[in-house]
Amino acid sequence: MGFLYSIFDNPFARKALEQVELPNYISDNIKYSIRPYQEEAFKRYIYLDKEDFEEKPNKPYHLLYNMATGSGKTLVMAGLMIYLFEKGYRNFLFFVNSNNIITKTKDNFLNSQASKYLFTDKIVVDGKDVLIKDVSNFEEADKDNINIHFTTIHKLHSDLNNTKEDSVTYEDFQSRKIVLIADEAHHLSSTTKTKQKVIDEFVPSWENTVTKILKQNLENILLEFTATLDYESREITEKYQNKVIHKYDLAQFRIDKYSKEINLIRSLYDEKERIIQALILNLYRQELATSRNINLKPVILFKAKKTIKESEQNKENFHNLIDGFSAELVENIRKTSTVAIVQKAFDFFKAVKLSSNEIAKRIKSNFKEENCISANNDKEAELNQIRLNTLEDENNPIRAVFAVQKLNEGWDVLNLFDIVRLYEGQNTGGSNTKIGKTTLSEAQLIGRGARYFPFELEEGQEMYKRKYDDEPSNDLKVLEELYYHTKEDNRYISELKKALVETGIYEDEDKIETKQLSLKIDFKKTDFYKTGKVIFNKKVEKSYDNVKSFSDLGVSKRNIVFTLSSGIGIMSGVFVKEEKEVKTEKVEQKDIKVCDIPNHILRYALSQNPFYYFDSLERYFPNIESLSNFIENKDYLGSLEITFNGTKTRLNEISNYDYLLAIQKLLQTIESEIKSNLTEYEGSEYINKFVHEVFKDKEIKVYKDSERADGQEDLVANEPWYVYNANYGTSEEKEFVKMFARRFENLEKSFENIYLIRNEREIKIIDKLGRAFEPDFVLFCKQKTGKELTYQVFIEPKGNHLKAHDKWKEDFLKEIRADKKTIEIDSDKYLITGVPFYNNENENEFKETLENTLNEANA
Repeated sequence: MGFLYSIFDNPFARKALEQVELPNYISDNIKYSIRPYQEEAFKRYIYLDKEDFEEKPNKPYHLLYNMATGSGKTLVMAGLMIYLFEKGYRNFLFFVNSNNIITKTKDNFLNSQASKYLFTDKIVVDGKDVLIKDVSNFEEADKDNINIHFTTIHKLHSDLNNTKEDSVTYEDFQSRKIVLIADEAHHLSSTTKTKQKVIDEFVPSWENTVTKILKQNLENILLEFTATLDYESREITEKYQNKVIHKYDLAQFRIDKYSKEINLIRSLYDEKERIIQALILNLYRQELATSRNINLKPVILFKAKKTIKESEQNKENFHNLIDGFSAELVENIRKTSTVAIVQKAFDFFKAVKLSSNEIAKRIKSNFKEENCISANNDKEAELNQIRLNTLEDENNPIRAVFAVQKLNEGWDVLNLFDIVRLYEGQNTGGSNTKIGKTTLSEAQLIGRGARYFPFELEEGQEMYKRKYDDEPSNDLKVLEELYYHTKEDNRYISELKKALVETGIYEDEDKIETKQLSLKIDFKKTDFYKTGKVIFNKKVEKSYDNVKSFSDLGVSKRNIVFTLSSGIGIMSGVFVKEEKEVKTEKVEQKDIKVCDIPNHILRYALSQNPFYYFDSLERYFPNIESLSNFIENKDYLGSLEITFNGTKTRLNEISNYDYLLAIQKLLQTIESEIKSNLTEYEGSEYINKFVHEVFKDKEIKVYKDSERADGQEDLVANEPWYVYNANYGTSEEKEFVKMFARRFENLEKSFENIYLIRNEREIKIIDKLGRAFEPDFVLFCKQKTGKELTYQVFIEPKGNHLKAHDKWKEDFLKEIRADKKTIEIDSDKYLITGVPFYNNENENEFKETLENTLNEANA
């Protein structure tokens, strides 16, 4: 049997999962936008909670989320907490192995003023305000709110097995259902990892304590979170095989571009010069970011090898260096460093007229002693935890951190860009086959530092993703990279690379090659390249100016049904086969217009839901004049009715409280329908750029011996219709190009200036929900006769395994085709269209669709 998460490799389960909707009460109450893999994490739990399937775990649920460092595990915890609250859970136990992580997590969950607070200003579930309360035990729990008891696994184990006043007890977990949330959960498998057989649940161990808590109540839930799961261990695999519901590891996190890229800067410099080199790069990042209106304070971590004393000496040496920092020290690096990025930094300083003297002055000012922090012993780490976890904040002055090991786990920082290793040589414990323990620890620290610093320079850019992977020469790429500074040492570097590759945060350079993708010289001579245009659009903020009614935002006009409470019931015997017919009062229905419900009840119901505050309504319905207008106007509440179910007696005696409950249900239904159709962004009208401004020569990186490494030169190199020298695409893209080559003669009969361009992430098109799509190919062809239109066709080859996931893209292409938008630019006309996905298995169908699309436009 595979791991639990592998059930979603099954196409039927995958399709069923895609039908799961993320409840609005999760996304509405989380302050941050939810990333696709986080949404997947929520949907997997909801699917497991609601569906029956063969691999479904038994209750009490024990599940593990194996998610990469920096991927937002705490956000997933917060969302699941909201979901489980709505399902009736009120009590949550959060535990971890470290007090430092407790401090940080409390801030994230409880302190609404903290920069990394996870929730919106007001948490509302089912129309009611919800508070998050910190409790010392569950006796003081509040049945209307979320109660969290924060503790370490050590203290929890001690409290439960040595009962004392005001602490949690095993009885707490028997009498009430509780959600246990374990962070850094790999620490909870100490017994398993030592290969001990967990037979007696009374054996005193952390692991057994957690298991015993979980089993106190069948409705208890244990949710574990960790970035580190030892899949190589047979014992760990056996324990977690039916528990790992979601695996999103560091390798996938990096592939999806949510992390910085890692670069190792190795030099023969001694410790002092390595530090100065890092300081120069630190200033380069800051000045470059400032020049582009990006607010960035880059941070450096100085790493000691073993002891706190060693780290404290490093800090003292650093302050002495800064006190005497001079232009001569800067000039020495400028003249002697052969590292390309360092020379690029000096070129930038020269361009902005920053002298070595000014560089030294700014570095000296930035790294004053009060701007540096030690994070070594427990006392200091706890005192400084807030500052260490808010390094990105504008009012946080810290620029340098000195540490040994204390920050390897639980550290949450985005603006760390340099780690300087203040010692030399290979770590003990390594061999040709086994990586040393200290090197593994260093690799994990680098992984933590690889969290991406978000910035956005252009409308529609992904703020939280790398943007310049395909533009290695772009200056801003330095803001997407973490540098690890170390002495040149082949044996150590080899071991570190191996450790980084194993963690998934680093690409093995030996497995990657750079390919030159060049536009053909003959193509660059064409009029189309020089004066032709490429049409696309951009992401813009959604405008609601034209919204004048509920229907414009997808609200249905059907009546909601509200059943009035009544005493109708029946009693039956367990062993009686037939029920005796009992006469009861008949249930009837009655439609009541919303505008006929007392006005004060309507206004009270509206006032209880922040979505219906006037400033909120005004955003989505800018044409409403007042709350009275919203209530009375037939385009809004004024046209709606509620169908009441109940006995004749109850229908004749509907109380104000009945009306309030019914109105609240109606308002929740309307809110849900509106929000399911809302989006912050949408696609703009079409814009255009010259072809030569968009499509250029570039370098791309591919894995050696992969399907992409073959550039298909034997087919495309000499074809004038293919504008690049090669096609480093997927196998599906290569099959499409083969098909196009076979059909070219057909196209040539009706069209001229036929050019197929592989879109190497150069243009995006944005749909009506603001989603960005980069079609793999853009086909241009011009009519030979008639209207002399140039057709621009968006084409996307897609493998079967991705078709369902990317269905929205295919729907978007169909919308573009149906729209048949013609753009006139100067004296040229362009018709913009698209075709459904190309797939090798449906090639004949695609050929017919493509040719029909061009023929339709040609008619």
